[in-house]
Amino acid sequence: MVQSLRTFCCTFSMWGIQGEGNSIYKRMPSRDYTNTADLEDNSALVHNNMHAQVTNPSWSLSFPHVLVATISSFLFGYHLGVVNEPLEHISFDLGFNGNTLAEGLVVSTCLAGAFIGSLFSGWIADGIGRRRAFQLCALPMVIGASVSATTSTLAGMLVGRFIVGLGLGLGPPVAALYVTEISPAFVRGTYGSFIQIATCLGLMASLFIGIPVKEIAGWWRICFWVSAIPAGILAFAMMFCAESPHWLYKQGRSAEAEIEFEKLLGGMHVKYAMQELSKVDRGDDADNVTLSELLYGRHFRVVFIGSTLFALQQLSGINAVFYFSSTVFKSAGVPSDVANIFVGVVNLTGSLAAMVLMDRLGRKVLLLWSFFGMAVSMGIQVTGASSYMAGSGALFLSVGGMLMFVFTFALGAGPVPGLLLPEIFPSRIRAKAMAVCMSVHWVINFFVGLLFLRLLEQLGPRLLYTIFASFCMLAVVFVKRNVIETKGKSLQEIEIALLPQE
Repeated sequence: MVQSLRTFCCTFSMWGIQGEGNSIYKRMPSRDYTNTADLEDNSALVHNNMHAQVTNPSWSLSFPHVLVATISSFLFGYHLGVVNEPLEHISFDLGFNGNTLAEGLVVSTCLAGAFIGSLFSGWIADGIGRRRAFQLCALPMVIGASVSATTSTLAGMLVGRFIVGLGLGLGPPVAALYVTEISPAFVRGTYGSFIQIATCLGLMASLFIGIPVKEIAGWWRICFWVSAIPAGILAFAMMFCAESPHWLYKQGRSAEAEIEFEKLLGGMHVKYAMQELSKVDRGDDADNVTLSELLYGRHFRVVFIGSTLFALQQLSGINAVFYFSSTVFKSAGVPSDVANIFVGVVNLTGSLAAMVLMDRLGRKVLLLWSFFGMAVSMGIQVTGASSYMAGSGALFLSVGGMLMFVFTFALGAGPVPGLLLPEIFPSRIRAKAMAVCMSVHWVINFFVGLLFLRLLEQLGPRLLYTIFASFCMLAVVFVKRNVIETKGKSLQEIEIALLPQE
């Protein structure tokens, strides 16, 4: 009887106050959530009932906010690909035609800017909030694109590309943070896949927009101007998007966090979301996080996992495959623009498949099979490059292995790290830990791009692809031993599992 009465009271306390818009709950200051911790700890029944009775919130409430955030990922893909087709015409118009060093600088200067932008992204996102960080990352993209579009010198192009890179470095980690923090747990994997899909669409858009460059003089300037439009939309649309409730709560602004939760989840889910948040995200824990704490302290393990995942992602050879794809297709008699479209379509197809599977199979399963599939794909390309294979059979294996590699990468190794890392990082260090891991990503990306052609010359395709396959298999072992499954779990549950409270 007492048990029944207690259950009734719990049910009444959850649903009875909904008609008043949770007004009693909203009047509680931020410290009151901390003070309710003892009630939660002492009343497992209340906690269990809330788990049983609170249904999943509507995905449609958070979807528009995620969509706006992924504009930054679209721009990321666009600016990475925007110089691919027009580079020859840019070099001719700006007077450095035939200078391979200058052409390489036009591409790699953007990566240098991205490294610096990503290095400071965590401190910026924690200092001014996720929304303003998005608006800030749009600014250099507009300025840099304008400089690149109007310049008449190589120096001006390099300055423009460097400025754009600053925005590119800031955007992806903030997008990963924001999407993770505003998404309901049951669709967080799907929403995380949107980042990779938007990047693919950006790459494909840059390729399509670059097609007329061969017929229209100066068209490459239009290619840069076009990128200013989505950057402006991102900065404007963010004014109407929700701020991350996790960031607001960490700043001690609980009342505002409730308001944002209501926008993202609906009124009936605000109370439960705030109680989940109060378990580990204490407003008085918002002290400064030092770099030494990330590299040597109690958070070293999760930062090591994140950095290693990004390192293995790049050492798998994905960018090398992208760089070399045109040469492989050209040897098969396929024009480079058609080859780029093929690679883009396969990349997008794999990303769409990942979106469907992310919240069904889970992050760890996709990572394992993705890296394993990439190793097999590299093996196929090694066979294609073997002296025992010749003619159409070798070309079929080379092209088929390359497309299979891109597809399996997009299925897991591409989208999962950017989603998984914000999930496994505790709220207190999330932004700064992402900054450290993304910096590792850019450094390895830079050196792979710099050394690939030289290594290909010195080692040959068979040995080089065998090395890439070895890194893929190393990634399989690493994921198996170190990565936990986060599918369907709240960020607080993941944090408690990885880093028990002291």
